[in-house]
Amino acid sequence: MFRRLFKKEKKKVVVLGIDGVPCSLLNRFINEGLMPNLADLVKKGALTPMTASIPEVSSTSWSTFMTGVNPGRHGIYGFTELQKGTYKWRFPNFNDIKSDTLWDIAGKYKKKSIVLNVPSTYPARELNGILTAGFVAIDLKKATYPESAYEYLKNIGYRLDVDTKKAQESSAALAQDIDETFVIRKNAILHFLDNHEWDLFIGVITETDRLHHYLWIALQDESHPQHRFFLDFYKKLDAFIGEMYSRAGDDIPFIIVSDHGFTTIKKEVYLNSYLRERGYLKFKNENPESFEDMHEESKVFALDPARFYIHLKGKYPHGNVDVKEYDGLRQKLKDELLSLIIDGEKVIKTVMFKEELYKGNLYDDAPDLIALPYEGYDLKGSINKTQVAGKGHLTGGHTRENAVFFINRKINREDINIMDVGPTIVSLLGIKENSFDGRCLVDN
Repeated sequence: MFRRLFKKEKKKVVVLGIDGVPCSLLNRFINEGLMPNLADLVKKGALTPMTASIPEVSSTSWSTFMTGVNPGRHGIYGFTELQKGTYKWRFPNFNDIKSDTLWDIAGKYKKKSIVLNVPSTYPARELNGILTAGFVAIDLKKATYPESAYEYLKNIGYRLDVDTKKAQESSAALAQDIDETFVIRKNAILHFLDNHEWDLFIGVITETDRLHHYLWIALQDESHPQHRFFLDFYKKLDAFIGEMYSRAGDDIPFIIVSDHGFTTIKKEVYLNSYLRERGYLKFKNENPESFEDMHEESKVFALDPARFYIHLKGKYPHGNVDVKEYDGLRQKLKDELLSLIIDGEKVIKTVMFKEELYKGNLYDDAPDLIALPYEGYDLKGSINKTQVAGKGHLTGGHTRENAVFFINRKINREDINIMDVGPTIVSLLGIKENSFDGRCLVDN
């Protein structure tokens, strides 16, 4: 009895990621009685909107979550980059993240982590625990550490992602694949939660993001054939939240987080077409296949989502913008972007220079300008579009505002950014770590 009384409690944290879920949607479903488990949880703590990273893309936001630092330190500014010294596209992966992750830090303190389906963690790296990577993972074996976890996942028919090509067949085929993938995902999460030792447990549901991108219209339109499916999916998600929480209990900090919000896409805006129209960007031919076809007279180009790069001399092989032109060119482009009007509406809400957003060893790799749109405009870096605006096959798009943060504790402020989640988790694990850019959200 004496020994038990003075035994130090081991500190643990559970995190459920719900990719692309807006806080306003959860509040709506709570109010409509669709998510009773979450409604009960909210009484135990705080459910609040949160801002995502800039840009508000999953690779950047989840990297910011898992490191607690800004992209100028972790190095992930988007899903695509140009290879240094070339105009060839490359796709950054987990090896490109230059800051310690939450589980790296936990491992230094002998704490075990289980990390399931977090985007931008492919290929899997060794850790004190278990990891299977999320989007964009292409091979389950390379996505998983250790081997024993891979064997389990392979045996249950684990899926790395929803097969979004099903959308080309029908909305019903896509809905079925979303549902089947979610069932396997939640079974895997509960298996590792129940059957393995951990101090930090992170499981992410990405089926929400796929649902929103392709079937957001089904939420808005009650006559849509998948409207009922959309609502039923959230009932199932709510049941899963209840299952996870019942296993963790009130004593363990339980966090729910999303990487960005979501909204209806009014129009896609093709920024490189805009730059071509304004004379900032030229290609050697009418139908370019990549930036390798970019003309040396080009002054600016754009990468997804809304990242603008000045074609500087010395930085790019054929760069032609002198450093003394840099500030004036950026200001001119900013002014023009803020005046962009489509269908009688302004498109760009804010344009920021890199020095306003980023700091760190990887600052030089940052985009020179970032544009944030008004809600409903999906900014794209496509290079082969002939028009400035159009409609694609996605019905829902990202927002920086309105991401989700929940914790079954009191929080110490309301202005929350995804960068704050990492320091909060580490503090709740009982680890004193001062290397973050974000701030802890709870008073320990």
